[in-house]
Amino acid sequence: MSVLTRDEAHNRAQLLDVHRYTIELDLTTGDETFDSRTEIRFSVRADSANADTFVEVKPAELRSVTLDGQPLDPDSLDRNRLPLKNLAAGEHELRVDARMHYSRTGEGMHRFTDPSDGETYVYTQLFMDDVQRVFAAFDQPDLKAVFELSVTAPEGWTVLANGITEHLGEGRWRAAPTPLISTYLVAVAAGPWHSVRTEHRGLPFGLHCRRSLAPYLDTDAEEILDVTRACFDRYHEKFAEPYPFDSYDQAFVPEFNAGAMENPGLVTFRDEFVFRSAVTDTERQTRAMVIAHEMAHMWFGDLVTLKWWDDIWLNESFAEYMGYQTTAEATRFTDTWVDFGIARKGWGYNADQRPSTHPVAPEAVDDTAAALLNFDGISYAKGASALRQLVAWLGEKDFLAGINTHFARHKFGNATLADFIDSLAGATERDVHAWADAWLRTTGVDTLTPAVTPAADGTCALTVERTGSRPHRITVGLYDRDLANEGRLVLRERVGLDVPQSAPHPLGKRPALLLLNDGDLTYAKVRFDAESFEALRTGLAGLPDPLTRAVVWNALRDAVRDGELPPAVYLDAARTHLPYETDLALVEGVLAFATEHVAGRYVTPEDRPAALATLSALCRDLIRRTEDGDSPGLRLLAVRHFIDVAAHPDTIAAWLADGIVPGGPELDPELRWRILGRLAVLGATDEAAIAAERERDPSATGQEGAARCRAALPDPETKRAAWEAMFAADSGAELSNYLFIATARGFWQPEQADLVREYVPRYYPDAVAVAARRGPAIATAVGRWAFPAHIVDAENLALGEACLRDGAPNTALRRWLTDELDDLSRALRIRKA
Repeated sequence: MSVLTRDEAHNRAQLLDVHRYTIELDLTTGDETFDSRTEIRFSVRADSANADTFVEVKPAELRSVTLDGQPLDPDSLDRNRLPLKNLAAGEHELRVDARMHYSRTGEGMHRFTDPSDGETYVYTQLFMDDVQRVFAAFDQPDLKAVFELSVTAPEGWTVLANGITEHLGEGRWRAAPTPLISTYLVAVAAGPWHSVRTEHRGLPFGLHCRRSLAPYLDTDAEEILDVTRACFDRYHEKFAEPYPFDSYDQAFVPEFNAGAMENPGLVTFRDEFVFRSAVTDTERQTRAMVIAHEMAHMWFGDLVTLKWWDDIWLNESFAEYMGYQTTAEATRFTDTWVDFGIARKGWGYNADQRPSTHPVAPEAVDDTAAALLNFDGISYAKGASALRQLVAWLGEKDFLAGINTHFARHKFGNATLADFIDSLAGATERDVHAWADAWLRTTGVDTLTPAVTPAADGTCALTVERTGSRPHRITVGLYDRDLANEGRLVLRERVGLDVPQSAPHPLGKRPALLLLNDGDLTYAKVRFDAESFEALRTGLAGLPDPLTRAVVWNALRDAVRDGELPPAVYLDAARTHLPYETDLALVEGVLAFATEHVAGRYVTPEDRPAALATLSALCRDLIRRTEDGDSPGLRLLAVRHFIDVAAHPDTIAAWLADGIVPGGPELDPELRWRILGRLAVLGATDEAAIAAERERDPSATGQEGAARCRAALPDPETKRAAWEAMFAADSGAELSNYLFIATARGFWQPEQADLVREYVPRYYPDAVAVAARRGPAIATAVGRWAFPAHIVDAENLALGEACLRDGAPNTALRRWLTDELDDLSRALRIRKA
């Protein structure tokens, strides 16, 4: 498929104005394809007469095309481009009749049959350039139009779309015309949905999921709707422009690649957010944040849309910041920034230190393939961190004034970074343009280190040394030891500083702990002076604020990754302090890093048993601490991670046999599959047990769990079968996106390095081939989940570098391989440190 270049998009936008799409989709024509008929009304500008352009469509069969009533040759289609030549100035009407493929990869029109009950569902994901998999379009974000959609669906189905839908009878549905929106934001979701409907402020609100998930959605519907209503009301307090669409539906859809998608009036979410099993309050908070994030897009992204994909940060950074901030302000989840700090921000730090790093607002995004790679930790986590720093520097009042100016100037249109900065600049006397140059046009992570200078009178002064070039507005926390409890550190005061400083800042008596960026308002790695680090060895758990503790844990994590702190010291800190931690996000974040990265990659195979033993003992402490039942979320986390680090099968096998952890919880499907997966890794289960569990849980999640467990069995034949399932070229047997990921996650295990080592040299050519054959979504899955990350040796690194140099991976796979190989190189350096 040809990718659209920035120059091509610019030229076409100078030539055309697109007014209206009338689209008819027929979803009753079979399991493999659907019919798509599109009428596009557009005009050619007077100064562009007799010009040539093209419309995009990627059909299974192009039946007919007419332009102003005259037939065009369907055979003129060149891959995904249909040429339109010698266009006269004025109005035109293009009609395209095509048969289109359903997708199994979450791109275009995805089709899914629920193994629980045999019901089928379809939904669109048209982001970037996948609209042409569903209907013909001038597919770029700055050619906005009105969309009128009608759908023929099987009887018994409900059709959802951007606007309110009406059932006309005999399976025919019609959606209300949209306002002006971009092509990638058009949405359809059809199937026998279970729906919960209500109204709020005169607008229809709806929640929708597969019928097999109905009891779980009903259990949580009021919580989801409470969050939705609270965020909706809070945004109307912040934004002068009212919500710009006629309804607000939230559909939880199967096998969705992203967390969610901000389609106007019809937000689609991965249906894992409909919880089948027990979850922690942090997971509920994450769902609330995603709801708030997607709702923010209704204004920033949908009402005002980027002009070209170099400004994707204008969508994602804003929604990321608003999602966390508004959830904290409007819902019961008031500590969202702790979760951001420990779980999300590291994503940005990691991405920003790789060879593939880019500015938050890159100046050169040449085509859609390159743009797709920028949906990463920089556009989300770093961008949101930059905006949080901007609000700290600018003040929220001026920030929101600038945002509202931006909405008023560009509503139902498109805007650029320059437009956004101009809107902010009009609301403040500060030099926002200089701030944007320093924060949005640069790459890398600054490092801030405290330097303490003692004075003769017993006082001291602080100088913050900076590696990097950005200005920072930070808070420095000064903590003293609690005289009544040596294990506690108490806050003396927080000092606001601008970095770089004009002079050292006097502190008075030397504090036990100096913590830079206390409150986590900037984006930078922080280091500790020697005295502060010693204070943390005994006092970390006693710091009073969870956000303060998140900053400390992030600093320790960064030091491990940079080779400045031995992995064993990090594990010792976790073993010492985590048993006393009360914040669930911190427990999850520290245990996840310790398990996946420290024990999984950074320690040598010889040291891994000791690392697992440390983590197992830590989880046992947490389990014992929660026996009174007062902290079910903390207990659930401890049980999950105890399973993940189990080096011996006896305890967890007994849990599975009994169906309960002594003292609780009872084993729900998620815990049962988790235990069975670990038993498979340890060679303590077999195909018969997996098949029996699959019969017990016939859901899609059970199907994925069985695939993961089978791939994890330490048997050469099951490994061969898993490999063939992922990489074989038989299109009739190709795995869906979710089943591919489940199989990949089971295949590579640290305990099985010798068994799977023969697949390392096979991985690179097979990955290149399957990525080329199946497209960006599977290329991402094969690069992210099927990469041999646990084979930490020079041979794997050399094979990967050779593939990048000579193997011709497609753009998406090249990016993932670049990142994974950089992480592999980092793991090798840490082992040698």
